[in-house]
Amino acid sequence: MGRAGKALKQVLETYDINQNQLAVAMGLGRSSINRWVNENRDPAADAVLEIVEGLEKINESAAKDFLNLYLGRFSQNDEQ
Repeated sequence: MGRAGKALKQVLETYDINQNQLAVAMGLGRSSINRWVNENRDPAADAVLEIVEGLEKINESAAKDFLNLYLGRFSQNDEQ
């Protein structure tokens, strides 16, 4: 399991967004976010799109970083 959960965890920590904030923005229960962040379950493809949309409501830069990390476009040290 992994890439989405790792990317999401990093973005939440970097942008100081808590799981509840994202859950509210996405209209989900916090338990779903928690399962993804702790890599107990991978989000489905449509959920990845919802994660992006939820992050955009909170912080557009966080949404962009999530996509970049998830898609593997940039390493953590690359300039954007």
